[in-house]
Amino acid sequence: MVTTVDLDALLGREITQICPIGYTNRNDNHCAHFVSHVLGYQFGFTCRGMVNGTGTPATIRVHELFSRCPSVGAWDARPPTLNRCLVFITKASNVNTAAKTMTNVPKKHVGIFVDGRIWHYSNTRDQVVKQTPSEFSHHYAPPHNAMFFGALP
Repeated sequence: MVTTVDLDALLGREITQICPIGYTNRNDNHCAHFVSHVLGYQFGFTCRGMVNGTGTPATIRVHELFSRCPSVGAWDARPPTLNRCLVFITKASNVNTAAKTMTNVPKKHVGIFVDGRIWHYSNTRDQVVKQTPSEFSHHYAPPHNAMFFGALP
C-alpha cells in the first residue's frame, strides 16, 4: 500500500528517474505512466510498447486505468472512507461511470489521492507534484475539469 511518505519521496522527480524502461519523451503525457510505476500496474498498453528497455513496464493510458477501477464515480460522490484512490480529470462527457469507460482524448489526466492530497506527474513541469483536490481541479480549464474517483485496481 502506497503511503504519503512513499509519494513525498518522489516529489520533484522526472520520469527519467521513475521509468526503468527508458520511456521518457518529454513531449508525451506521463501521468498514467507515473501512477502505474508507483502502483505496479502492468495491464493494457505499457511503456515497453514505446521503447524496448529492460525493467518492469507500466501502463501508460489514462482510460485503461479508469476502466480497471473496481468502482468509479464523480469526485463529489467519493465515499468519505475512500482515503486512497485514483483521481481523474477530463470533460464530463468523456466519461460513462456506469460502464466504467473514458474516451481516449488528449485532455485527460490522473493522479494518486492519499489522505487529502493528490500526487501526479506534471507534464508542463516535467516532475512529480503534490496538490490539494481544489488545486488539481484547475489542471484543465472548464469544461474539461470534471473530476472522478476510481477505487484502486
